[in-house]
Amino acid sequence: MELKALIFDFDGLILDTETPEVEVWQSIYRDHGFELPVDEWEKTIGGYGLSTFDAAEHLTRLASGRLEPEALRSRYRTAADRIIHANPMLPGVMELIGQAKKEGMKIAIGSSSSHSWVDAHIERLGIYHHFDSVVCSDDVEPGRTKPNPDIFLKALERLSARNDEAVVFEDSPNGVLAARRAGVFVVAVPNPLTARMNVSGDLTITSLSELTLQDLRNKIRHIKLPSRQ
Repeated sequence: MELKALIFDFDGLILDTETPEVEVWQSIYRDHGFELPVDEWEKTIGGYGLSTFDAAEHLTRLASGRLEPEALRSRYRTAADRIIHANPMLPGVMELIGQAKKEGMKIAIGSSSSHSWVDAHIERLGIYHHFDSVVCSDDVEPGRTKPNPDIFLKALERLSARNDEAVVFEDSPNGVLAARRAGVFVVAVPNPLTARMNVSGDLTITSLSELTLQDLRNKIRHIKLPSRQ
């Protein structure tokens, strides 16, 4: 396998947006005397393939209609954004991208979030120019985000790379499944939240800071992939 392209998830992989979001919802639920069903929330991470759980609607039902979903969403978004904007990028991301760029490799983001969310954050972080393509939920048909393969297939198309010439980096079960369905070697890098979910890829590491590009090539060479369905 000649490695030509790297495709990164965004939420939870480049920036840990996921841990703050669940912690804020937990706080909001507890303020009203309830507990967030974290197991249901987890199924939505990285895409909505495993669940359509909506925390605001769920809490409103628990409170017998005494709460307004839009008010809950507004409180959640304001509190979560404050934490997310204070967070640095996760370790090892830019080091790996820098190594790949030096070797002339193509780099993309493949995210189930919208362009309005992803683009705003990568521009704010000053890293937009590092990516040859950014593929988001807006770029595929409705209902075809992860765990469907469409986002990664679109990224491969834009990068002019075959699925056996690329590696996907993911933190969630939805994302890992999408990469496998696209036939791409997937490195799972669980964050503090998705680590609870037993996320496992073709290669699983605890941080991108553990991995150099040469390490990745060596591991790909020695790992026998299961058949892709």
